[in-house]
Amino acid sequence: MKFWQSTAFNDPLELPAIARGAEAAGFEGVLVSDHLFVPAQYEPAYLYSDSGRPDFDATTPFPDPWVTIATMAACTERLRFCTLIYILPLYHPLEVAKSVGTLSLFSGGRVILGAGAGWMKEEFESLGVEFSSRGRRFNESIEVLRKVWQGGVVEHKGEFFDIPAMTQTPAPPQPVPIAIGGASRAALSRAGRLGDGWLGAGNSVEDAKEILRTLSDLREKAGRGDQPCENIVPLTEQATPEQMSELSALGAHGSVNYPFVYTCGPDASLQQKLDMMASFGENVIAHMKDV
Repeated sequence: MKFWQSTAFNDPLELPAIARGAEAAGFEGVLVSDHLFVPAQYEPAYLYSDSGRPDFDATTPFPDPWVTIATMAACTERLRFCTLIYILPLYHPLEVAKSVGTLSLFSGGRVILGAGAGWMKEEFESLGVEFSSRGRRFNESIEVLRKVWQGGVVEHKGEFFDIPAMTQTPAPPQPVPIAIGGASRAALSRAGRLGDGWLGAGNSVEDAKEILRTLSDLREKAGRGDQPCENIVPLTEQATPEQMSELSALGAHGSVNYPFVYTCGPDASLQQKLDMMASFGENVIAHMKDV
């Protein structure tokens, strides 16, 4: 079982040191959150809280995820990086392919595109992108990304994108894995049919087991049961080694150490965060290597 460190809500200027600390502590990678902006007012439509509002506000920093990952990749050697999550249907896939493909090239293939459909209608409206069709746009964007990342001449004609024969160079060293975020039926179905993995938002052990079983069934029905699938499963409770072993057997490849604001407190110093990761490495990661 591998572990990832969430960097959500953190001071961006601390992230290079946090990345180096995570690598030294034995973490597999770090997770980077993303929103293009936070509207002053928005409809409470967040799926993972009773209030419909997430745990951030207009003061929460959301640095550009690809610039942020490039900065952390430049000061690490082994650490991997994943967005949790990037709102893929908000953007044109050719622009995403260029940024993420270049980042994968420079980082030696250490990037996962963790993508979701998005829930904040105001982000889409501000960019002139139709919110109601974001699911279909999401699916087609994945198709375009995979074509482009293969390298060579490609073309695409679909519902949303009409791309003439073209090349985009340099291509990444290998196609960038795309992990699908979310626990809705639509998200799980997309992960089963199109994803190279799945990203959770936080589940109990029992709920995680059920989700992993559902994902396995969906992948089998899609004829993709024998293809690689990296599932990163954040848990909302402390799991025993036996429970982690069960999750691993069901297809979980990793879990998550929550953002520092929860594990260390909102006023924690950088050194306290580094000490916490080192302790997590000694007390959790070292004991879960064989799970």
